[in-house]
Amino acid sequence: MSTLLIKNIRTLVSCDSADTVYENVDLYAENGFIKEIGVKLDRKADKTIDASHMLCYPGLVNTHHHLYQVFSRNLPEVQNMELFDWLKTLYEIWKNLDAEVIRLSSLTGMGELMKHGCTTCFDHHYVFPKDTGDLLGAQFGAADELGIRMYASRGSMDLSVKDGGLPPDSVVQTVDEIMKDSERVIAQYHDRNFGAMHRVALAPCSPFSVSADLLRESAVLARQLGVRLHTHLCETKDEENFMLAREGVRPLEYMERLGWTGDDVWFAHGIHFNDEELRVLAKTGTGVCHCPISNMKLSSGIARIPEMLELGVPVGLGVDGSASNDGSSLMEELRVAFLLHRLNSSKAAPSGYDVLKMATRGSARLLGRSDDIGTLEVGKCCDLFMIDSRRLELVGSCFDPTSVLGTVGVRGPVDYTVVQGRVTVEHGHLVTVDEEKLAHDAEAKCRAYLNR
Repeated sequence: MSTLLIKNIRTLVSCDSADTVYENVDLYAENGFIKEIGVKLDRKADKTIDASHMLCYPGLVNTHHHLYQVFSRNLPEVQNMELFDWLKTLYEIWKNLDAEVIRLSSLTGMGELMKHGCTTCFDHHYVFPKDTGDLLGAQFGAADELGIRMYASRGSMDLSVKDGGLPPDSVVQTVDEIMKDSERVIAQYHDRNFGAMHRVALAPCSPFSVSADLLRESAVLARQLGVRLHTHLCETKDEENFMLAREGVRPLEYMERLGWTGDDVWFAHGIHFNDEELRVLAKTGTGVCHCPISNMKLSSGIARIPEMLELGVPVGLGVDGSASNDGSSLMEELRVAFLLHRLNSSKAAPSGYDVLKMATRGSARLLGRSDDIGTLEVGKCCDLFMIDSRRLELVGSCFDPTSVLGTVGVRGPVDYTVVQGRVTVEHGHLVTVDEEKLAHDAEAKCRAYLNR
């Protein structure tokens, strides 16, 4: 049995349903689960941390990423493009992916996430060049090496340029190939147990790169096998116009017809929903992952997050692919989300604490994991991060620890990250891998992949 005791926590923000904030408490975990939260607990543990000056929060939960894109960041040729042109250009790079690119880019991206307080990463991987091996296996291996909780997806595309889609022929597959491999991946990697470190969703890429048959069959298979569904939707006006021209309906109505609404579905972005569509999302419990930095960088627009929250639409936070964000910090995403909506919605905007809850319990809800992650409560997974309140950049700002991550923000790494009761970041550094060696190996592979 492994045990962890965190003593004298200055402030513990639980994000539970009662918005409980503890002062000067201890937290004790056994085998990765929280057993007690209380004052001066009479416990001994394998590892004890003195958190006298620490602010403690539930681990952040990332609900949309493309980790392979870590190796196509900051490329000058795509800096001023919007989504469709951006995708067409980058597919010519992404078609050269291999298992080692996936492994090292996943280690790099998830390592950065974890250094900034993220404990669960969902990744939307949909590029499967021929004869590249088990790419999701490479991702899960990277997650295990780091110690982060991984929610992967068997993404897919079946419409190439010749079929009216955007990707090249070499990265699309037939519906039959995709369904067969989806079953394999779920059987091999999806862990249904409480506190699972590995789970899988089905995630066709987007309505403009997949067929109606693929969307329909993915929804049927996901429900047969009890897994969740994810895709991009309503990210740009180009997408809306594309769907109106091809299908004669707006994107959400198209997805509804194919079985893609419900509390087991969440969409990335969701910028261009109209009033009636927001009500549909709320009524069906269909979720939205908000990716503000990507939306800003690609000039896609501003998601209607204040209205979604008011209506009760499930909303979480995501960093999106590194090539449209150029970073993997959900902590940065949290502050940008707060500031963006203050600018756009003034008093109607979510507070700093509201955005924190979006990145923790809200994101956990999107993943169907409200039962075991997203809050700090007895019985739940011991996933958390801590920040020393004595940092120079936090002087005079910790009177409201619930909002400080949104209003002031923390730009450097956190002091501690704990995943399933295991310390994975200590004093701002990854403790599960050799960071310097990883950076060296990843840089070398990235340069070879880009041939630059």
